[in-house]
Amino acid sequence: MRIVAAHITANALRGHVSFLASDLLEGRDTPSRGLDVAGEYIAAQFRRFGLEPGGDDGYFQTVTLKPDDPDSPKSRNVAGILRGSDPALRETYVLLSSHYDHVGLAKGGADLVFNGANDDASGTASVLESAYALASLHPRPRRSVVFVLFCGEEKGLLGSKYYARHPVVPLEKTIAHLNLEQMGRTDSSQGPQLNSANVTGFDFSDIPKLLVDSGRRIGVTVSKVDKAGDDYFNRSDNGPLAIAGVPAHTMSVTYGFPDYHKPGDEWQKLDYDNMAKVTQAVGIGMLRLAQAVTAPKWSETYAPAKAYVEAGRKLNGK
Repeated sequence: MRIVAAHITANALRGHVSFLASDLLEGRDTPSRGLDVAGEYIAAQFRRFGLEPGGDDGYFQTVTLKPDDPDSPKSRNVAGILRGSDPALRETYVLLSSHYDHVGLAKGGADLVFNGANDDASGTASVLESAYALASLHPRPRRSVVFVLFCGEEKGLLGSKYYARHPVVPLEKTIAHLNLEQMGRTDSSQGPQLNSANVTGFDFSDIPKLLVDSGRRIGVTVSKVDKAGDDYFNRSDNGPLAIAGVPAHTMSVTYGFPDYHKPGDEWQKLDYDNMAKVTQAVGIGMLRLAQAVTAPKWSETYAPAKAYVEAGRKLNGK
C-alpha cells in the first residue's frame, strides 16, 4: 500500500493537468483537434507505463457519437490494460476511469477557452498516476486493471454509454468500476474540502466502504455527501456501467466550485498536494479491489439499489 502511495506525487499530477488544461488544447470539446491531442498524450503515458493497448486501434476505442446515424461524427475513448498476475483471477477486471473532454471554446469574451482543469483534467491526471503506481508494482495485482478515459461526457456521457455497449473487456468479468470527477479544487461551494472526498451511491454496494478504509489509511475522509448521493448516481460516467449491472461509483473532492464550466477553471487553481493525497487513496483502493479474492456486490438490502441488483443478476446470468 505504501509503495502505491509513494508513486503518486503532486508534481506529476500538476504536470498532467497543466498540459491537458492548457489553451493549446482549446477546451477539449468532443470531437475536436484539442481532444485528439489530449488523447495522444494519454496514450503516450499508457505506453510509457507499459500498459497493453485496450482499444480497437491501439489505445484508442473509436466512439460513434450518434449510434443510430451511419454518418455520425466519431471520437475516441482511450484504454489501457494492466494484466493481472494471478492465473485464476487475471481474467477478471477492475476499471478506473474519468472523462478527458470538456466544453471547448466560448463564442465571445476576453478568455475564450474553457480549460476544464478541475473538470476533468484533474480526474484524468489521477487515473494516469494511479495507473503508473499500479504498473510499478512487482508482482502486479492479482486481477487485471483497465484504465479508460472517456470522451463525450459533457455531451451526455457519450463515451461511457458507448463503452457499456462495446466494452474492451467483458462486462460480466468486470467486478468493479470507480470513476473520478473534479479531484483538484478544494474551494467548494459547501466550504473547504481538505483531506476528504465523497462517493456517489454510497449505500448501493460495498465498494464505498472499501474506499472509506483505504482513505483512512493515509488520512483522507471518504464519505457520503447529500448532494453527491443517490440523486447524482447516474449523472457521471459510472452510470452506464451501473445500469448494465457492474458495481460502479464516482468519487470526487467537490461537486460545486466557483469556476464550474467557466473559462476560469485553470490549472493554477488546483490544490495539488491535496489532490495527491486523495489520489493515493484511490490507488490504494484500486489495489485492494484488484487483490481481493471476493468480488464486490450490490446491496440487496438497500431499496434504491434494487434495479442495479437485478441488472447485476442479469449480467451474470442469474
